[in-house]
Amino acid sequence: MSVTSREKINTSSEGYRVVIHALLIALVIRTFLFQPFNIPSGSMKATLLVGDYLFVSKYSYGYSPYSIPLTPPLPGLFSGRIFGSEPNRGDVVVFRLPKDVSTDYIKRVIGLPGDHIQMKDGLLYINGKPIERERLSDYIGEDPCGSEATARVKRWKETLPNGVSYETLDCVDNGFYDNTIEYVVPPGHFFMMGDNRDNSTDSRVQSAVGYVPLQNIIGRAQIIFFSVAEGEHVWAVWRWPWTIRWNRLFKLVR
Repeated sequence: MSVTSREKINTSSEGYRVVIHALLIALVIRTFLFQPFNIPSGSMKATLLVGDYLFVSKYSYGYSPYSIPLTPPLPGLFSGRIFGSEPNRGDVVVFRLPKDVSTDYIKRVIGLPGDHIQMKDGLLYINGKPIERERLSDYIGEDPCGSEATARVKRWKETLPNGVSYETLDCVDNGFYDNTIEYVVPPGHFFMMGDNRDNSTDSRVQSAVGYVPLQNIIGRAQIIFFSVAEGEHVWAVWRWPWTIRWNRLFKLVR
């Protein structure tokens, strides 16, 4: 039995509709639920590595003109945030750089509105009290300090006042931002720091990052869904058996 022209047209139209519906669903998911990001620098080592690809939940903290996303926000669009809640201390978040809203950064929330934050001899103080810090075995791997070699650096376990624990790296003693002024976080803002403390441009650098407004936060880093070795290209599929970091796939971001 031959297929009529009308049947061919109907089949073709149905195929177009399926593709359009799939694209619309993907757009809605990316805009309101989960957005993929990749890690281009080592400022969050060893929590996040260069070459990690992760999903960021857009709904965790509600929505703002920066998380919808619109760059720059449309005139007259709402300001602040709607729905959701504020980040917790210790969350790993993606945000728009306050001094350049076209640039995405990923750091850990250390200070909440009203907090006093300071570094003394490499130890983090929150509201005048040093946080708990425990020395772990040295980190050995892709150099977090900037070279292309394998390196061994100090590794610490920090525990924030709310009980959230994570690992930090300490490339050098008495680094440039190991001793700072006391920062006072303004209302509606947050203080962000990278886990790779000596190789992170974060809120300690007031001229570059500074305090991050709530509305600049895009979402919370949730899970690593793909990861390739530093310096490798994700499109080089013929190298995947050797370049994929298999132990990092579907790893939750803590």
